[in-house]
Parts: sequence; structure tokens; C-alpha cells
Amino acid sequence: MPRECSIANALAVVGERWSLLAMREVLLGVRRFDQIARNTGASRDILTARLRKLEEAGLLERELYESHPPRYEYVLTETGQALHAVLLSLMDWGDRHVTKGEPPTVWRHSCGKPLEPLMVCAHCREPVHPEDMSVIRVHQPQ
Repeated sequence: MPRECSIANALAVVGERWSLLAMREVLLGVRRFDQIARNTGASRDILTARLRKLEEAGLLERELYESHPPRYEYVLTETGQALHAVLLSLMDWGDRHVTKGEPPTVWRHSCGKPLEPLMVCAHCREPVHPEDMSVIRVHQPQ
């Protein structure tokens, strides 16, 4: 029996390429299906399925913006907004270890400087490094 794991549970919701790219687009402010499809390169049928799954999981909601014919745009829920830090960290990793040359997207923080995501401990506010961590509980499969 596989190990129970929150990473596996999260990947069941957003662990597919088109799901993450759709979330990227909505986080960037792209809300309409055609624009999301164009910017991700996903086929319409695959994108429809992924957006539906993200809706069912509570990351996105559809809002009606035109009644005749009915047309919807996608907006982030609080749960979807919480994925922002994950996507920024993934982008930072890709910028540093995968993308050749300059990063394709650069964010600016409200302080005016380019954003460099950093994970810190919520209690002491110190940066988190692998050597600073230890597991205190692991659920063992039965």
C-alpha cells in the first residue's frame, strides 16, 4: 500500500501540466477560456476537463459575464489563491535550474525589487533549508 502523503493528494488535483498552466493564467489575470487555451496551448477538450476538475476541487469558480449566449470567466477562490506561492516557487526553480537565459516572466514586489520567493518558518521567520528540517511524524501504510 502506498504511503499516505499530502503531496500525492495535491498532485491528484493540480499535478497535471494543463491544470497548472491554467492556474498560472488565472493567477496572471487571464479569465476567459479562449485566452487560457491560447496562452497554454492546451486543446479545448483537455482544457475543458482540467478547468472542470479545478472547479470541482474548489480552486476556481465560473462567473457569468454574458447572458446571450451564456459565457463565463474563471476566478480564483481562496483555495486557488493559496496555490500562488506554490506556482511562484515552481517558477523560481524553473528559472534557476531549467530555463536557459533570462526568465520569461519576472514579478516585482511592492518594495520595487524583483521578487525572489523565499520560504521562511512561520514561527521564527528564518529561511528554511533542507538541513534545518526534521520529520516529526510520518503516517505509515497499514
